[in-house]
Amino acid sequence: MTLPMREIKIALAGQPNVGKSVIFNNLTGLHQHIGNWPGKTVERAEGTLYYRGHFINVIDLPGIYSLTCYSLEEQIAREFITRENPDVIVNIVDATTLERQLIFTIQLLELERPMVLVLNMMDLAEKRGIRINHRALEAALGTPVIPTVATQGKGLTKILDKVIQLPKEYSPKRIEYGHEVESRIQELMKILDGLDLPCPRRWIAIKLLEKDEEVWRIIKEKAPDAARLAEKMISELEGIHGHDSSIVISNERVSIAHNMAQSAVTMIESEKLTLGDRFDKLATHPVLGYLIMALFFIGISMFVFGVGLELSGFMEEILSESLQDLWFNYFGKSLFSSLGWSAVEGFIILLALAVPFIAPLYIILFTLESWGYLARVSFLLDSLMHRMGIHGKACIPLILGFGCNVPACLSSRIMETWRERLITIFMVTLMPCSAVTVVIMGLVGINLGIHWALGLYIFTLLMAFMLGGFVSRVLPGEAVELIMEVPSYRWPSLKTILLMTWIRLKEYIYIAMPLVIISGVLINTLESSGLLEAFSEALSPVTVGWLNLPKEVGAILLFGVLRKELILLTLASLIGTINFSTVLTANQMVTLALITIFYIPCVATIAALVKEIGVKRAGLITIGEILLAILIGGIASRILFLLGVT
Repeated sequence: MTLPMREIKIALAGQPNVGKSVIFNNLTGLHQHIGNWPGKTVERAEGTLYYRGHFINVIDLPGIYSLTCYSLEEQIAREFITRENPDVIVNIVDATTLERQLIFTIQLLELERPMVLVLNMMDLAEKRGIRINHRALEAALGTPVIPTVATQGKGLTKILDKVIQLPKEYSPKRIEYGHEVESRIQELMKILDGLDLPCPRRWIAIKLLEKDEEVWRIIKEKAPDAARLAEKMISELEGIHGHDSSIVISNERVSIAHNMAQSAVTMIESEKLTLGDRFDKLATHPVLGYLIMALFFIGISMFVFGVGLELSGFMEEILSESLQDLWFNYFGKSLFSSLGWSAVEGFIILLALAVPFIAPLYIILFTLESWGYLARVSFLLDSLMHRMGIHGKACIPLILGFGCNVPACLSSRIMETWRERLITIFMVTLMPCSAVTVVIMGLVGINLGIHWALGLYIFTLLMAFMLGGFVSRVLPGEAVELIMEVPSYRWPSLKTILLMTWIRLKEYIYIAMPLVIISGVLINTLESSGLLEAFSEALSPVTVGWLNLPKEVGAILLFGVLRKELILLTLASLIGTINFSTVLTANQMVTLALITIFYIPCVATIAALVKEIGVKRAGLITIGEILLAILIGGIASRILFLLGVT
């Protein structure tokens, strides 16, 4: 029978590090976009594909461990499933940790939505001697189960086939709890019968027993009798078990997941020590682990510098006087042709300075994240982070900060307490993002050598940790212990890495290119009108008197508020070359790089700060970092002079 063509909306749901992003990218390819959830600051990845006569819209939900509302990510996932009603939920699980993953699967089943379970990383499970009978698991869950190896593209079309075949009225099998809990669920369902509820009655009943705040608010308004009955039942369950009713429900799910996993996992051979296991012993070693981590990050810097230097040198040949002469010979010398050249020159400088260093940086970061090494870095740095009043999980936002401070600020929500979140966000703003990398590599690395660039990175990290430690002593409270899952090592998907790099690079170009072009035209206009000189003169007591920089730098620093690499790009546009050694001394290059690293975050980061911690705290961080940058720049200039760096 031929099924009619229809538009299908599917939601990818799962815990972190289960391969959701790999599956999403393989399914949607370039037909995807990254935005924010309506009214939220969490990223929303959405893509489309056309398969066997069907248009399929794929939404990648945030990676979460449960459907409670303790975090914004959990709230978003739950609201999407309950309110936007996707046609099918595709629950992706890590086959190597099936029992733990099924706890979240059970919560999804309780929503009574059509669902397909994807057993991902089957290759890793087999290497560990784990054999999963997916047919037995399918019978236990009452929902289709598809084994996949997402990094190799295996099983992905089977997911789509099953999604298309799944009828809209399909509902997964009901998972029943033990008698004490199940009998109370049934009683609550009876009293909820006939009410206009946003979710299934059974799910509402379970959430009442779990003391879910949002559900309790709804039921108190719509059915006070049901709320009173739920209070009575909660008291009974807590009297029987001696602990909170939410823990009773959680323990029931754990027991059900355990029984399902035991029936589905047919054989576990004696586990062989894999190459990843051997490396992990070294990577998490209390001494060798830190050495390996240091070598990794030195290697990253060398790679970014080497690739960026080659690409930048190639692009510099394009940015030559011959091209400029060609432009003016064709269009003539006039105000409009000069402004036009400023726009073209700004775009070429962007390609010559920014893209060559940002692209390899994103490739490396996505590779390490997909491989699973970043979680090991969090584990290693946990004790050091505790001295800053936070824990090792903060490494994830800090490392993301090397790419962009904005998503790094937003990802600070993974920290459990407001105090830890505030400290992490502050430290994130001090991380040298990809825009700062452009300045460090394009100004210091190219002209003074990679050792100077590495020195700046090390100094920046030391300052960030010192300042984080200072803030942790000012803010009351103590750091909580680190609780996070360390994923298995897995081969990164080259296709996914390149695709994610392209998406981020495209976003960067779309955002930066208009700013670069506008700033180039604006600089030309200000210079022609004499206002640039006036700005520079007004700021000269700081730029010349304290920082020992050319007075023109003062006006250029104003453009860095938009994006920090505009400092370098605007300077290049102003002098007509990216050979900065012709206008700046070694001392001035290092000083300017330090100021760029520490002074006011870019507009996008300030907006993220306001959203996350409020106007007052965002203002304090911004003003504090301006003063810090001026202080560090002046002191560094004098120390370098005493050391003979002129």
